[in-house]
Formats: sequence, C-alpha cells, structure tokens
Amino acid sequence: MSKIAIIEDDAAISQMYRIKFETEGYEVETAENGILGLELVDKMKPDMVLLDLMMPEMNGDEMLQTLRSSEYGKNVKVIVLTNMGEAEAPDALKDLNVLAYIVKANMTPRQVAELVKTHL
Repeated sequence: MSKIAIIEDDAAISQMYRIKFETEGYEVETAENGILGLELVDKMKPDMVLLDLMMPEMNGDEMLQTLRSSEYGKNVKVIVLTNMGEAEAPDALKDLNVLAYIVKANMTPRQVAELVKTHL
C-alpha cells in the first residue's frame, strides 16, 4: 500500500483529500503546516507528498527546500497542490524537483488522484 502525506492548512480540504485517497486504497497522514509536515515525512516516509504553499508556521516552498536537503527527502515524490497561480509561485520551486503544480480550483479530487496514480 502506497503512503501519501498531505501537508495542507485548510482542514476541510485536507480531510476531503484524505477520504479520497483512503477510498483509493492509500495510507494517508496529514499535517497542517510545514514544520509538522517535515516531522510527518520523517516519521512516515511517504511515497508521495501533496504540498500546499501558503501555510502558517512554515510555508510549502520553505518546507520543500528543507525536505530536499535531507537524505530521504531529496528523492521523495512531491506534487504542489495550492490555490496560488503558477506564475505567482516562488522561483525556488523550479529547482526543487516537483512532479506537478496543481491549482486546487482547477482539478477535482478524482483528477488529482488519477495524477498521483500515474506517478506512483
């Protein structure tokens, strides 16, 4: 069973994706900010991380930079799932090996699940 970590500060969105991926047969854990996200990834060792960018405590691009500097984190699969338009995204994301950049409002959970499945 593949493991997915969802790092998202909006509890309703996080829960919606958790339910979708659990019904698809994935093991899912969530965290509501980048600091907790780093702890979760270190503990869980997920196959995929779905990462929001705009979060309290530590935003998604800062979390991803820190994650990529760790031995496990440098190769973990990451999909950015945010409401920030790609043109507004931090330039650093281009160098952080992101599989896909998804604007939440532009894709349904089913479409996101299909994309995740193609990368796992």
